[in-house]
Amino acid sequence: MKQEFQVYTLVELCQLFTKSGRSNVYVMLTRLIHLVLILPVSIATIERAFSVMKHVKTALRNKMEDDLLGDCMMLFIERDFVKDIDIYSIIDEFNILKSRRAQLK
Repeated sequence: MKQEFQVYTLVELCQLFTKSGRSNVYVMLTRLIHLVLILPVSIATIERAFSVMKHVKTALRNKMEDDLLGDCMMLFIERDFVKDIDIYSIIDEFNILKSRRAQLK
């Protein structure tokens, strides 16, 4: 008896291939389905990064080097994690590293 499958989405097709073991037979098709499924996430991440870069570069009037730009972008993108960091503890750690002519506080 021939077994028929009803699949309505790519996610269901990928799950069916994996459960039935056909992902080993149709390797390229399985890879293609995986790539199609993660493509929107990848594009959204890239678009978000460029949006942040536009915001950061405009705010600082394009006067920064690539390293500083990358650091600022990372802080802006991960701002939910960064908001709990105590700024004064960072200043204290920075002061300990090397004596300075001017105090940062």
